[in-house]
Amino acid sequence: MKCYLQICCFLTLIMNVNVVKPPLCKIKETFQLNELHRKGDVMLGGIFEISFKTIMPEMSFTSKPEQWTCERFDISVFQTAQTMVFAIEEINKDLTLLPNITLGYSLYDNCMHLPVALRAAVALVSGLDEVISDVSCEGMPPVLAIVGDPASTNTIAISRITSLFHIPLVSYYATCPCLSNKKEYPSFFRTIPSDTFQVKAMVEIIKHYGWTWVGILVSNDDYGLYALKIFNEEVNKFGCISFAEIIPNASEEKKLLQVASIIKTSTAKVIVAFSGGTNLFPLAKEIVRQNITGRQWIASESWSFPVEIATKENFGSYGGTIGIAIRRGHIPGFQKFLLQAQPEPGLSNNLINLFWEKMFTCKFPTNTTKQNSSNAFRLCTGEEDLKNTTSAYSDVSEIRASYNVYKSVYVLAHALHDLMSCENGKGPFRDNSCADIHRVQPWQLLHYIKKVNFTNHLRDRVAFDENGDAVGIYDIVNWQLTADGNVEIKTVGVFDESAPSGKELFLEEDQIFWNFNSHKAPESVCSQSCQPGTRKASRKGEPICCFDCVQCAEGEITNEIDSIECIKCPADFWSNKERNQCVLKEIDFLSYEDTMGIVLTSTTSLGVCLSVGVLLVFIRYRNTPVVKANNSELSFLLLVSLTLCFLCALCFIGPPSHFTCALRHVAFGISFVLCISCILVKTIVVIMAFKATLPGNNMMKWFGAAQQRGSVLFFTFIQSLICIVWLSTSPPIPSKNTKYQNAKIIFECDVGSVTGFSCLLGYIGFLACFCFALAFLARNLPDTFNEAKFITFSMLIFCAVWVSFIPAYISSPGKYTVAVEVFAILASSFGLLFAIFAPKCYIILLKPEKNTKRALMGRQA
Repeated sequence: MKCYLQICCFLTLIMNVNVVKPPLCKIKETFQLNELHRKGDVMLGGIFEISFKTIMPEMSFTSKPEQWTCERFDISVFQTAQTMVFAIEEINKDLTLLPNITLGYSLYDNCMHLPVALRAAVALVSGLDEVISDVSCEGMPPVLAIVGDPASTNTIAISRITSLFHIPLVSYYATCPCLSNKKEYPSFFRTIPSDTFQVKAMVEIIKHYGWTWVGILVSNDDYGLYALKIFNEEVNKFGCISFAEIIPNASEEKKLLQVASIIKTSTAKVIVAFSGGTNLFPLAKEIVRQNITGRQWIASESWSFPVEIATKENFGSYGGTIGIAIRRGHIPGFQKFLLQAQPEPGLSNNLINLFWEKMFTCKFPTNTTKQNSSNAFRLCTGEEDLKNTTSAYSDVSEIRASYNVYKSVYVLAHALHDLMSCENGKGPFRDNSCADIHRVQPWQLLHYIKKVNFTNHLRDRVAFDENGDAVGIYDIVNWQLTADGNVEIKTVGVFDESAPSGKELFLEEDQIFWNFNSHKAPESVCSQSCQPGTRKASRKGEPICCFDCVQCAEGEITNEIDSIECIKCPADFWSNKERNQCVLKEIDFLSYEDTMGIVLTSTTSLGVCLSVGVLLVFIRYRNTPVVKANNSELSFLLLVSLTLCFLCALCFIGPPSHFTCALRHVAFGISFVLCISCILVKTIVVIMAFKATLPGNNMMKWFGAAQQRGSVLFFTFIQSLICIVWLSTSPPIPSKNTKYQNAKIIFECDVGSVTGFSCLLGYIGFLACFCFALAFLARNLPDTFNEAKFITFSMLIFCAVWVSFIPAYISSPGKYTVAVEVFAILASSFGLLFAIFAPKCYIILLKPEKNTKRALMGRQA
């Protein structure tokens, strides 16, 4: 076996080794450390933070520097060191766990200072026996494993030393995620969860309450800086960090004011602090001094329970703080053990003496200086009774760090138990051998520590993952004010990383105190959430959590909160007014229920009634000169065609269908051609009649009634032929048009073949123009029965209507296109009806005396 004398040689900067014969190593100088010590078969080491002030010696090196000294002994933290002593004594009394083996211990105070912590680690690794002989090189090392250090920075440095010799280092309070790196820290384990889990717990709380805009303060050490790195990564997945600041020291007054100002002016209502209570205290005082309130603090486990901050005076600023706390435990018989402590003579157990002096405000005679008489100090007798005291030392109601120490010792005990339970020939080491408990080496114990898995008396599972980390479970605590004015730190929930996904965080919402006027959880967002119907628009130069809410464009929606982009509605859908739902587009067409539809229908009905009325008048007075003189048969046919023209307008009103689309254009085309044909033939008849009055002209016999009927039918047949070809090739069909109005579907008739529709209109236009030309030429013919003037005027109205129809038809959107077409039909029909038949009806009905042959022949009148 290797002799641990090599450790002394490795640390030549601290010790000098003189070899004499017989071979001996004599330590020239030792460290003066506060310690507790008891011999045993297997020795365990411990490093604890008990004193909180270190006095540095003069380092001028003009003389040999003095030893570092420690002050400000903290009796509450001494409880953690006593926990290790209690656990070891409890294990020694257990006849089943480590039978016939007595555990011993060497515990040191690191004084919250890295150089002192390193001295303690070196003392444990190398041992501080005055003389080391060859016999000392046999058997086990000075300590088989070390419990501690509580500080992450110290642990990182110590672990690098212990890893050289494969000595297990089980920390009860070092949480830096960096220590999970097994390549750098292969012999490190911890019974407190890594800050990775602590950050997850904090992030889950922040996510639970929808806080997306938070500030963070961290201590300037590995604990704080690593936590900041992980916290940044986690928060940036769903929110933003308003500010991230290093917590200044008490001496950095300017920096303290600057950080306090940042907290005061920030819009973030939630502030996370990764720091120990001692580091945070100067800043906490400044925040209270400036009366900075209205902030929700999230405390890391290092300051969830600091007495110096959790006071009534600070409650205005820090009341309602939610903290992440180490799992609380209960250790049976522990309080009784604490109260049985007694001072011991000698420097090897001076920690208990320092505790006694602090507790009873006295001094042991060995600690008084020669210059001071016994009157300067009250002397400790050792007979003082702890049972009559009440202090943080004996308070076991909130055992958290101590509970981790307790578990750490039992981890080592269970590993040793497993090592002792090994059967020869089935061991894990070379040739299936087992380790000898009396000669066990640290690396052999490491093998068993990795596999430790047991459940303690509180039913808490104690095991390590592949990184040496404990199960991530925390208590969630809340700072509340009791009726007597004291601050109570109350457990209000649990975070368990091993719980099923989505159920890791459990909070008793009704038990949480919120230090706000509303007594409700605050909002902490840079921008309020964008409601459905709006999307987030980032502000230039600001974090992504700071944004404006922009309403979605027409035809786009969002139905979720904080949508990044709007979703376009499907083709037949459109956004509602709130832009949060796609609704079926309104189908729009010229219906009978529309105001416009009602007006046009009423006007059509009026036109039909007038046409039928005039027809009845002409039938009633068919034998009168006025009716006879105007070619009664063509007049009857013209009135019938005008009635059809009025009626065809109704085909344009109502929902389009394949039938109505075809009918409306065919009815329109044929009825108007029939009407124009009748007028054209009447015009031709007028011209023929004039020609027939000339001597020797016998043209009327060639254009009699049969020829007139034939002409009308011929002209109408051509239009019918156009309609048949059109309907056969590419007929009008109903279509949904979204070109003019995105929010509506215009249900209309698509003409199908533009050529067919153009031919239909063109033919009507050709007949109308030809008729107008003939009537215009015949308007001044000297004939008493000449209708050419009225026909000219009627065709002038007709042409004017349809010429103006073309641009109006093209420019009118949606159902108004149909309305323009119906209006043109009605206007031109009324124009023909009134221009041609109004003068005749006037004479027939109002001036019957003029309805005589003599009156009509009286050219002079």
